Amino acid sequence: MRTFDAIIIGAGQAGPSLAGRLTAAGRTVALIERKLVGGTCVNTGCMPTKAMVASAYTAHLARRGAEYGVVTGDVSVDFARVMARKDKVRFDARKANEDWLAGMKGLTFIRGHARFESPKIIRVGEERLSAGQIFLNVGGRAVVPDFPGVGEVPHLDNVSMMELDRLPAHLVIVGGSYVGLEFAQMFRRFGSRVTVVEKGPRLISREDEDVSDAVRDILEREGIAIRTGAECIRFVRSGKDVGVGVDCAEGAPEIIGSHILLATGRRPNTDDLGLDTAGVATDKRGYVIVDDRLETNVPGIFAMGDCNGRGAFTHTAYNDFEIVAANLLDSEPRKVSERIQTYALYIDPPLGRAGMSETEARGTGRRLLVGTRPMTRVGRAKEKGETLGFMKVIADAGTGEILGASILGTGGDEAVQSILDVMYAGRPYTTITHAMHIHPTVSELIPTVFGEMRPAD
Repeated sequence: MRTFDAIIIGAGQAGPSLAGRLTAAGRTVALIERKLVGGTCVNTGCMPTKAMVASAYTAHLARRGAEYGVVTGDVSVDFARVMARKDKVRFDARKANEDWLAGMKGLTFIRGHARFESPKIIRVGEERLSAGQIFLNVGGRAVVPDFPGVGEVPHLDNVSMMELDRLPAHLVIVGGSYVGLEFAQMFRRFGSRVTVVEKGPRLISREDEDVSDAVRDILEREGIAIRTGAECIRFVRSGKDVGVGVDCAEGAPEIIGSHILLATGRRPNTDDLGLDTAGVATDKRGYVIVDDRLETNVPGIFAMGDCNGRGAFTHTAYNDFEIVAANLLDSEPRKVSERIQTYALYIDPPLGRAGMSETEARGTGRRLLVGTRPMTRVGRAKEKGETLGFMKVIADAGTGEILGASILGTGGDEAVQSILDVMYAGRPYTTITHAMHIHPTVSELIPTVFGEMRPAD
């Protein structure tokens, strides 16, 4: 048995960074990875998909060239080159991570499947490792929903989508949330016919209804078919294609697609780690239960990233690492409960979100101030010819505390950060209304939106 100060299981966003901090502090660390260094973000998530989004945006903008006085001629998409560019982005990122780990003094990198033998002992193949502290960073994977016929037809998930070698003729996406909508728009712009099938009454149900409706309008303008209220989704073979049965209030009862993408959620990779052997508690969905410091019910075992159910984004995983490192190495008492929810939906234009939605804020019972402004009244958006979407901000009427913001529009994913920073500073919205911003930008209208807030109905 080899003994280390710490064992980290999983080389996603949190694991390597924590290894870097621990080894820099003079501790010996074993980092175990059974698949690809970099995790979902580098290999099948953020980096490759956003590379594809960039290609799709370029094709879309080129087709609109005449609107800007630019003659482009016929625009076509070389899908093989799109995928090759995507691969270079992800392979370069993975190699950079692997090189970083290879040069990390005090780190032993082990490839294999880790399983607990006790709260302090991990087995990888025939080898046993022990450590006083063990950190889980095992991520998650796509859920295969239990729809009738799903096991009898070929289907794609976010991983296999990265390996397509030809453009789908008709891509049917089951799931109208963040991953599904990003793929829907990019493949429509590549030239596929696209249909989105959502079981619920509207897209991205966690968002306010006005945001959801605006996103649907943006996608439908580009020719994406949206089928909501699909209460009974089922699959059957239809020659070389797949028939997707839907029970909706309107539209045909069946959709024939050449490719099916299942984008119906994710589950944590915790079912084959031997957590029960170590006594580590999980919830009914398999997420590791952690406290505010990200420690499990077993002292010395921590969980970071997608597997702990406290966030499903690269930035939440990285923040998990920061919280663990602050508490263990910097004597800085940081808590998960202190962070503010923030994320983006990377359609075009993007949706940037911070804090509560209006629906969530209304549920607190506070007196609210709400301000909105369409992107048609944002100079920067008009200059760029990208005026779809709107801004919305919410504040506490009594204290002036900023409760949340939704910016659906060009630059929304960047502009919302300025609001987020003021929220973290604990300053009232008047901090923003009194600020001078650069013209012409999207951000310069944020003080105006806050200044024009009115009491919520």
